[in-house]
Amino acid sequence: MDNVRPSSPGVSARMSRQASKDTNAELAVRRLLHAAGLRYRVEYPVPGMPRRRIDVAFTRAKVAVLIDGCFWHGCPEHATQPKSNAEWWRTKLDRNMARDLETTEHLTARGWTVLRFWEHEAPEDVAARVRAVVERRPPGRSGKGEAWGI
Repeated sequence: MDNVRPSSPGVSARMSRQASKDTNAELAVRRLLHAAGLRYRVEYPVPGMPRRRIDVAFTRAKVAVLIDGCFWHGCPEHATQPKSNAEWWRTKLDRNMARDLETTEHLTARGWTVLRFWEHEAPEDVAARVRAVVERRPPGRSGKGEAWGI
């Protein structure tokens, strides 16, 4: 896969402009969480996993919130399969989904609660679910974590 490229320079340029952080969905959820009085870290490094980040992290409560893009993370409702260079894209998107699972398992094994949401979910619903979990989870809780959300 490493020597295969996107199907054209235009596709490559368009994909490089896709936001990987501070997406509209993330910003909307963060605004609601902040307005509710919750404080969090943004783009927090996943402990023990270089080059991986938590979109919204409640470090004391060990709650990780990840808001996944439908295309890049394989949403069962909205994911599309590119027709040009299909094999390259399938491999890339499959790797993204495997990395998501690996990250969730890694955090959960370290006592984090992992909440994953799709970018198409209503920010109000996402914020309400996050708030309920954060407020219910005592700071510094130890033991095994749990995965919620999707």
